[in-house]
Amino acid sequence: MRWSSSGVLAGPRQDASHNDIAAIKDFTVVRHNGEWQVYATTASPSKGWNLAHFAFPDWAQAANARHTFLDTASDVGPGYRAAPHLFYFEPQKLWYLVYQTGLPSYSVSSDPSDPTSWSAPRHFMSSVPPIVEQNMGNGSWLDFWVICDTADCHLFSSDDNGHIYRSQTSLANFPNGFGNTVIALQDSNRFNLFEGTAVYKVGNTNEYLLLQEAIGSGGRRWYRSFTSGSLSGPWNALHASESNPFARSNNVTFPSGTPSWTQDFSHGELLRTNNDQTLTIDPCRLRFLYQGMDPSAGGDYIRLPWRMGLLTQTNPTC
Repeated sequence: MRWSSSGVLAGPRQDASHNDIAAIKDFTVVRHNGEWQVYATTASPSKGWNLAHFAFPDWAQAANARHTFLDTASDVGPGYRAAPHLFYFEPQKLWYLVYQTGLPSYSVSSDPSDPTSWSAPRHFMSSVPPIVEQNMGNGSWLDFWVICDTADCHLFSSDDNGHIYRSQTSLANFPNGFGNTVIALQDSNRFNLFEGTAVYKVGNTNEYLLLQEAIGSGGRRWYRSFTSGSLSGPWNALHASESNPFARSNNVTFPSGTPSWTQDFSHGELLRTNNDQTLTIDPCRLRFLYQGMDPSAGGDYIRLPWRMGLLTQTNPTC
């Protein structure tokens, strides 16, 4: 894998009631109504984690887009909300915004370009599954991701402790009935399977691509990839080592005139070919929206200056 990165495309914006946002991160994106609709986590030392929306027709306009904060503008409301994931659930003709509140949560809307339209949070599950409690150690259950095939919907999640979990319900029963939680992938080194799980259907094939964020030997964030012929697994390593990564500082270049503004390639999403629950990607035209930050930054996690960037694959195989 080889990538070319944009410069910083967008950073945090403030308003009177959101005046200390240090970062914007955990981007989810769809193309709808002629614009890129982006939802993201905001990090505020005074308010904690919440969600924001911004939209723009072209990437060059992202930095100037207006930010709408869901804690005050919608029924999503205040409190801990983070790591959004947006898709259109075609059987119900509804948009779902999946996010974490301590539990896997979601809101629904008929129009993702209207950030005021989201419903109050509901939970996919009312408690942490025993298998997660038994394995997450000092980690946290987070980064929830929904993808469906023709029969079932699958809820993937991470624990910052070397495990990826998968829960399941039928397509007809979604969003209810998630259970049967299993460990989809695990590693004795928790930094190898840390967080940020994302799963996609690969074009018109029966293959699936799983991406997982890792923390590398130098402490920098990077992405590994795995493939399977089924959402139930098993998952086989594809680009999964520091010398052969999916996305890492050693396989990303910055074009002439673009500063090498980050060495972290963290919590991202591939741009999809559709918006529905199959989460389909074009393997011949991979683009990855990610969070990066100034390599010299440090300190409290909630103060880290995450910003938005876009990777474009430069060596597609088709």
